[in-house]
Amino acid sequence: MKGMSEREYAAHSGLSRGGVQKARKNGRLVVHDDGSINAAASDVRRAEMTDPDQQRRSLGGDGLSSSPGETTSYIKARTALTVYAAQERQLAVQKKKGTMVDRARAETLVFRLAREARDVWVTWPGRVAALMAAQIMAEVERQPGASVTIETAIMQRVLEAHVREQLDALADLRVSLA
Repeated sequence: MKGMSEREYAAHSGLSRGGVQKARKNGRLVVHDDGSINAAASDVRRAEMTDPDQQRRSLGGDGLSSSPGETTSYIKARTALTVYAAQERQLAVQKKKGTMVDRARAETLVFRLAREARDVWVTWPGRVAALMAAQIMAEVERQPGASVTIETAIMQRVLEAHVREQLDALADLRVSLA
């Protein structure tokens, strides 16, 4: 006999005798003319023809790498890459359509808008107090026998108090972009 018997090759390769017979039937073993198994050539051919994940699953593993030296299968890595690329393309399409915006940029814009609105409201009483006082005095003077003087400074203070009260109420509003 030139090579190993099925039992000897089973012990050599860590396969069961049935696994060796199946590998022989499927052409994964190199056999001498006398029917014995060429161990070195069979090991090479089995390594080329057998999926490493399938080998791990047959030994009771799940096909995933379990030790630092092992790597996940090419198919699983390629699938993960394809899924990631598809998700990335979907996000790019959503950005182009305008259905998705950058969160940090949106928060910055909302904060800037709120600050500008607050600044407009804080300066508003000073701009309109004199005009409002003049309009109220004109309305009162149209009525017979009535004479009223409204000071601009008093009108401004009253307006500022009411505007600040309104702004304090608006300050409780919180924007959540989560």
